[in-house]
Amino acid sequence: MLLQLCTWPEVESYLARSQGLILPIGSTEQHGPNGLIGTDALCAEAVAKGVGDATQALVGPTINVGMALHHTGFPGSMSLRPSTLIALVQDYLKPLVSYGFTRFFFINGHGGNVATLKAAFAETYAALAEAQVPQAGAVRCAVANWYMCRSVYTLAKEFYGDQEGSHATPSEVALTQYLYPDHIKTVDLDPPVAPSGFPIYSATDFRQHYPDGRMGSNPALATPDHGQRLYEAAVKDLTSDYLRFVSADNQDNR
Repeated sequence: MLLQLCTWPEVESYLARSQGLILPIGSTEQHGPNGLIGTDALCAEAVAKGVGDATQALVGPTINVGMALHHTGFPGSMSLRPSTLIALVQDYLKPLVSYGFTRFFFINGHGGNVATLKAAFAETYAALAEAQVPQAGAVRCAVANWYMCRSVYTLAKEFYGDQEGSHATPSEVALTQYLYPDHIKTVDLDPPVAPSGFPIYSATDFRQHYPDGRMGSNPALATPDHGQRLYEAAVKDLTSDYLRFVSADNQDNR
């Protein structure tokens, strides 16, 4: 159930039975020589739709650009500043809360979004309270990273071992290969496993230490079959997490 394919009476009817909304969020950034620039958003969107189908929950439009300033040394990468993403989340949620939504489950595909999202949740709670928005005190937000699901992590270790890495990983590339088989890229990776261990500062520093964009990964190991299994594992885990989240009376911010 996609919000953008509903009419307003349909949304009103939905709110009579559920106050939960799934919001996919990712990033538009480089993913190494063979990873699609939209990987983080494409993965989050697909998993969110799968969870929505499994739970009959409404799924909002994907937030395709996230906080990825450190990737902007590579052509095609885009980013919001943390302050911009915080403001965007507030602007997204305020009208939704006024209609009656109170549970916002962000399915996230980009590690760089996590700290900013948690800050955005705190600022949104405060802004809603200050504006005396009805139901402000009932609003709860959660961020669920599909790539950190226990079963996804277990499969990634089984498939790729220490060559999973932490960016432009074979697991996320595999998921895009499953979702978009006509856009699989085959390139020679040199070295096969990218360097790792350098801290992340500016975009220039990132490009210097990770010249092809990968961090400790070997995405040549990815296959569409792996992607299907990772997708199914993520949807299963996050379906359970979403149902617990919307049914909890006092859900802590995660």
